[in-house]
Amino acid sequence: MRCIIRRSLLASALLCAASLVPASSPAAAQVRLRGDDRLRAERWKTEHALDSIAVIDRKVMVPMRDGVRLATDVYRPRNARGPVPTIFVRTPYNFNYWDIQLGAPRDMTRILDAVKRGYAYVEQNERGHFFSEGNYDILGPPRTDGYDMLSWIGEQPWSNGKVGLLGCSSTAEWQMGVAATGNPHLAAMNPQGFGAGVGRVDGWYEQGNWYRGGAVQMLFIAWIYGEQNQVRPLFPSSTPQADLVRESKSFDLAQHLPPVDWSRALRHLPEEDIIKAVDGPRGIFADSMPVATGGRMIQRTPDDPAWYRGGLYNDSLPFDVPGLWFMSWYDVSIGPNLAMFNHARRVASPEVRDEQWAIIAPTLHCSYTRATENTIVGQRSVGDARFDYGDLTYGFFDRFLKGQQAGTVLDTTPKVRYYLMGRNEWKSTDTWPPAGSKPVTLYLSSAGHANTLYGDGALGSAPPGADAPDRFVYDPLNPVPSHGGNVCCTGNAVDGGAFDQRGMEARNDILVYSTEPLKEGMEVSGPVAVTLYVSSDAKDTDFTAKLIDVYPDGRAYNLDETIQRMRYRDGYDRQVWMEPGKVYEVKLGPLTTSNYFEAGHRIRIEVTSSNFPRFDRNLNTGGHNYDEANGVTAHNAVHHSKRYPSSVSLTVVEGS
Repeated sequence: MRCIIRRSLLASALLCAASLVPASSPAAAQVRLRGDDRLRAERWKTEHALDSIAVIDRKVMVPMRDGVRLATDVYRPRNARGPVPTIFVRTPYNFNYWDIQLGAPRDMTRILDAVKRGYAYVEQNERGHFFSEGNYDILGPPRTDGYDMLSWIGEQPWSNGKVGLLGCSSTAEWQMGVAATGNPHLAAMNPQGFGAGVGRVDGWYEQGNWYRGGAVQMLFIAWIYGEQNQVRPLFPSSTPQADLVRESKSFDLAQHLPPVDWSRALRHLPEEDIIKAVDGPRGIFADSMPVATGGRMIQRTPDDPAWYRGGLYNDSLPFDVPGLWFMSWYDVSIGPNLAMFNHARRVASPEVRDEQWAIIAPTLHCSYTRATENTIVGQRSVGDARFDYGDLTYGFFDRFLKGQQAGTVLDTTPKVRYYLMGRNEWKSTDTWPPAGSKPVTLYLSSAGHANTLYGDGALGSAPPGADAPDRFVYDPLNPVPSHGGNVCCTGNAVDGGAFDQRGMEARNDILVYSTEPLKEGMEVSGPVAVTLYVSSDAKDTDFTAKLIDVYPDGRAYNLDETIQRMRYRDGYDRQVWMEPGKVYEVKLGPLTTSNYFEAGHRIRIEVTSSNFPRFDRNLNTGGHNYDEANGVTAHNAVHHSKRYPSSVSLTVVEGS
């Protein structure tokens, strides 16, 4: 799921130019006008090229089984010799081809490429958005919509009966759930940055990026502000298609909400009133509305039955569709995404198990094609991370939609291509984690003063003999701010990627544990498991962990981060409170990365109790949390000894 600003590279460059002068100045106005003129020229050039090779049928209102009609644009090769395969894109986002500021030139270039390659291209808005009828239900769209649309495409006289799915983020999240319905026309899928469609898989209870370790991932609050627009203008159902096409030149039915400073807005308490406090639209986040999956989302627990009645994929469902999976190391849900890929390879029929491929880039959410010769992710250079996604994608579709079993790029594509940061190179393996990997465990230790970068926290090959716990105070009204990370969609609240953490590590409520400088380089590629022995004087609190690559000059770049809400330490189907001073073992949800720690670098783990607004604050009361305006301070401790062997287990690839 993401907050998308869909612009072409040209538009981005022009906007950057505009930022150099005051927004209200004549010079800025001239830049905008020139930019609009160039985008219009680009748009019409592409439209003319598309019109010369495609039959274009826009604003087709396709009925679903309950009578709700979804707005659909259809593009198909004009001079095709018989039926053609189809690429289907289903999205909540605006794809009005007239709106140059929202990326029509780029979208149309993508469509033009598909038609040139012999594919029909069908794009549709999910129910409840723009020209599509009905009410939108984030993380719970009926899977029947996808099934019905696949059947509609497969039954068209111009269709060869085979459909492939394409899209990133919210344009991908629905693909897994629809794949589980077994529609005979679905032949292949290319989900990209698809974590918002993964509900429960192999121990992950993220419920579509809503949770991590039982804590709310606040990205959705900022995202929903712009998407749960249930009160909106619509044309009458009797409006002719030709009029809808004509009127789309003037009305794209997009809402224009006031901008919000989310770095401030997300601090509002109680949490359930955040959208209300910025006068956002009513909807399924916190308002009682008649949605198919039931209940206000903010009230649901991580294993609430409502999560399993909507469009999310969970591991009780079947899966048997060839998949080309795109992921990225600094996405919001790389761990669950890889778990979904492995799940597909495990549960599919024998022939389909071997028809799954994964590409894992070192980029932010849905930023694969933005990699350059010197790709900067946050503050860290990860080198030349470019990759030919286009040829691979169409090689994949050519095999499963056109039946080209040989002579495609898939013939030489390994099952997993992953980017090893630190060494800054693409690597290949047929399994994840990579073949030849093994766990290496490091133990936390200190003399009781691991607080801050300047403390005595260490990581070593054995736990200390005696326990000298590290203590800190967690005040939910003064949480540790998120600084970079594996994030998405929090508006202006958090910048994603790798950032130097040393400024953060000066806080006394962050425990810092580091190895000595490595004598030899080490590839860590796979899950990173953190086990802590902790105590608190609160009924409930959180513990967080962050994996860091520390350079010889002291720069400390974050790789991944996780959290665990203690009430869910024994499972997400129950809530168990802490007793003051009692020591508990807690296994945090694993981190996931691929990073080469060069000789001379250090491996570091940060431990604290907040990472805000990446995750919501635990108010430590043992209450609902979402409906509380006041919290209590927690006095927390991390224990480490032979009796309490707090540790981090790395997946190390030998011989790299």
